[in-house]
Amino acid sequence: MTAADGAAAPLGPASHRTRTLDVRERSAGAVIAIGGRELVNFCSNDYLGLANSDTLRTAAVAAIDRHGVGAGAAALLSGWTTAHHTLAIDIADYLGRDRALLFSSGYLANLGTLSALAGRHDEIFHDRLNHASLIDGVRLAGARSTRYRHADVDDLERRLAASAATGRYVVTDGVFSMDGDAAPLREIADVARAHDALLICDDAHGFGVLAGGRGLVSALGLTQREVPLLVVTFGKALGSVGAAVVGRADLIERLLQQARTFIYDTAMPPALAAASSAALGLLQRDDRLVRRLDANIARFHAALAAAGLAVPASTTPIQPIVLGDDARALAAAAALNDAGYYVRAIRPPTVPEGTSRLRICLSAAHGDDQIDGLVTTLRRVLAELP
Repeated sequence: MTAADGAAAPLGPASHRTRTLDVRERSAGAVIAIGGRELVNFCSNDYLGLANSDTLRTAAVAAIDRHGVGAGAAALLSGWTTAHHTLAIDIADYLGRDRALLFSSGYLANLGTLSALAGRHDEIFHDRLNHASLIDGVRLAGARSTRYRHADVDDLERRLAASAATGRYVVTDGVFSMDGDAAPLREIADVARAHDALLICDDAHGFGVLAGGRGLVSALGLTQREVPLLVVTFGKALGSVGAAVVGRADLIERLLQQARTFIYDTAMPPALAAASSAALGLLQRDDRLVRRLDANIARFHAALAAAGLAVPASTTPIQPIVLGDDARALAAAAALNDAGYYVRAIRPPTVPEGTSRLRICLSAAHGDDQIDGLVTTLRRVLAELP
């Protein structure tokens, strides 16, 4: 979820902003069952289709046999198993960083990282469209909060130049979760270094997708020197759950000693750490799933263009169809659901006012017919909207 302005929106039927839960009964790759109906799922961050992988299932079951279902304790007590240790070493090596520390979720990784590093004499500069976990992490840190215009490096530089803070931190998503666009990370890294600011990138939606799986930072050829800390999650492209903060050894050690969401949280289940390692192994050995995902994104764009529909600027799996009005977005999502396609409407405060949308997510698991069918139905649905 991305909080555009941090303000609470009114809830209630008249506002079209009441959140609801749909109960998923089962999944079979790109098809899920909800309410006794099978729907093609275009509302998942399982970008490589690994959540149902036999390889991950086998690894998880083997880890349950060895370690049990839960970790049983925080990592610093007895919750750090060989499954966790192996994953932490493997993810740091895969991304070419010194060390990694595992968290139970990306949300907790961001909260723990920012609150452990920054204090009241520091200033954190963060993109206006950053994920809610980054916004909340800034709040929890107690540092001065400065938000720069979305992906605007000039605005960031002006604000950094005016800062007299003891310590400066620049925080950005790599790929933004609601628009699918990538941060101008190379330029941000240059500006951060010029103003002695430490850059932290949350690459949750780029990891496993870009640069053969290594993410946006690697795609741009940025090293640990330019991006000292990188947050990656396992619950998206890796099809598992949890997250890692990877980077400079001294910073990771500081998190180990001070990040409360690591120290006081029960460690992630060993079985899911093992599943994440198995998924990482698949990425290391073979990039076919990443290439298939790229082909599906290209096919979706080509189909939209052929249907006379606007093509999103995003070249990542996140494909926003911005409709503006809450009611229109909800009506479009309902019509797609009726036709057998599961797509959710995203409304403020998750996105800025006036930008309610369908957030279509593509996966390597989608077949050509499923993508073509979605676009055909989308064209009809949009034409019939008031």
